[in-house]
Amino acid sequence: MDLFNYRESEQPRARLLADRMRPETLDDYIGQAHIVGPGKLLRRAIEGDQVSSILLYGPPGCGKTTLAHIISKRTEGEFVKLNAVDASVKDVRETIDQARLNKSMYGRKTILFLDEVHRFNTARQDALLPAVEQGIIIFIGATTENPFHHVNGALLSRSTLFQLEPLTKAHSLLAMQRALSDRERGLGFMDLRVDEDALEHLSSMANGDIRRALNALELAAVTTPSQPDGSVRITLEVAEESIRQPTVRADESTQYDVLSAFHKSVRGSSDAALFWFFYAVEKLGMDPMTFLRRLIVACSEDIGLANPQAMVQAVTAMDAYHKIGWPEAKYNITQAILFAVESPKSNAAAIAISNVMNAIESAGSAEVPLHLRDTHYRGAEKLGHQGYRYPHDFPGHYVEQHYLPEGQRSRSFYMATEQGMEEKIRINQQRRKKPPL
Repeated sequence: MDLFNYRESEQPRARLLADRMRPETLDDYIGQAHIVGPGKLLRRAIEGDQVSSILLYGPPGCGKTTLAHIISKRTEGEFVKLNAVDASVKDVRETIDQARLNKSMYGRKTILFLDEVHRFNTARQDALLPAVEQGIIIFIGATTENPFHHVNGALLSRSTLFQLEPLTKAHSLLAMQRALSDRERGLGFMDLRVDEDALEHLSSMANGDIRRALNALELAAVTTPSQPDGSVRITLEVAEESIRQPTVRADESTQYDVLSAFHKSVRGSSDAALFWFFYAVEKLGMDPMTFLRRLIVACSEDIGLANPQAMVQAVTAMDAYHKIGWPEAKYNITQAILFAVESPKSNAAAIAISNVMNAIESAGSAEVPLHLRDTHYRGAEKLGHQGYRYPHDFPGHYVEQHYLPEGQRSRSFYMATEQGMEEKIRINQQRRKKPPL
């Protein structure tokens, strides 16, 4: 096949394959059966042209924009599409003004589809809110970022959230097979012979992103020289040249999720903690310092005095990372992670913080007991600042006396557990008598 002739003779096919193959109906839509399958709420709303304000949240290539496109084909109202990357407040207001006119003069509703709504700042989202509240526009937003982090709370509360799931290799295979057989919109007009392992590679590397799979398939088709019989064969080698690395989501929400998974794994699984750490650093390109900071926090929050050496290991690993850098410091960091995960656990320090903060909140002001006040000045005794008992002058370096302010003296904030070294602290706490009330 001659590439020049392909381009000249197929002007209707000048758009990218993924755009040409975009489904026009729900029956052609791939995936997301949990929200648009037979009988589901969103499907009924789309088919009845009764869509209300909604938010579509999911990874790239999972069908958010396609779903909005299908809605635009089904509605009898006006459908306006804006992209949050380049849309301004003026664009939004003009859309709202036109929607108000359409509703008052013609009784026509307006659906505003805002792609990448997470890129819309607060001011621009605020401009939408009154029109949504008054029913002037029906808002459809699409985002790859967690909407609870990036969408105005008021706007979010007035929209129904639909979470789209990541698509699979099987979905990508289905989309490519459709494209290969479709003569009008796809590549069916070409004499293509695609090896099965080539399709497998394309679908695997696309990692659920149908758009990427179709565009890679098209690239392979239009750049591969024809055979003597006019056919074009796409082999595994050709497919590998068309798409090399799997797509990995590395947006802000994903990074927070991975960091959360790491911290939770530190509490219970060495294997998982190492997996999430190296996945984040090597695959998502996250900074190892982010995980070292979280590890140091975990060493007090989740281990504490059950094994105080865990923090020493973590801080030492951070120091090693600063001095020798990545990737050499991966051995030091791995050692610190494993030490933390395999240490006995105690959240007594975290509970003590919570107990103290609750006591402070309820106490109001707190007077320092007279015997604990500063006495390093002449006349302190005349003010009654005396009576402190120096613990080192007593057996066991301990003596009973009040340390907490009046009203808090019966409170216990830190209660040692039986875990690891904290067991010795617990025994010592039990050995001491409570100060007299």
